[in-house]
Amino acid sequence: MPGKRYLIEFVVALLAYGLLMTLALMALNNGWVQGGTRTVVAIAPMVACAGIWWAVVRHLRRSGPEEGRVQLIAIGFAFAGTALLTFTYGFLEVAGFPRLSMFTVWPLMVLLLVVGQFLGRWLQMPEGDENDEE
Repeated sequence: MPGKRYLIEFVVALLAYGLLMTLALMALNNGWVQGGTRTVVAIAPMVACAGIWWAVVRHLRRSGPEEGRVQLIAIGFAFAGTALLTFTYGFLEVAGFPRLSMFTVWPLMVLLLVVGQFLGRWLQMPEGDENDEE
């Protein structure tokens, strides 16, 4: 279970992301910014994403060996699964399937990370006494 400190760091960065994203979309959609400034405003929410990244890295650094192993399994599962699914769909696009936005990759990775965390915790569960089967 994530620590309280991690949750606070993560939620604060996530709220900052939500605020920056809202402001950026308002500015871009209402024409409040023009020219090269549009690019800067469009990527401004990524500053908060760096805060999310830092909160996760700090949490992993502070985790004990068992939690670290669960997270390693989850990250490996998400990394390999994302590679498999995105490359598969890339070949399907060549076959005529509609192109997908890059915005679909991150939610896929998060979904696979959550599944990987359940898998990692399941693999970490102590096995019952082997004599129970007899």
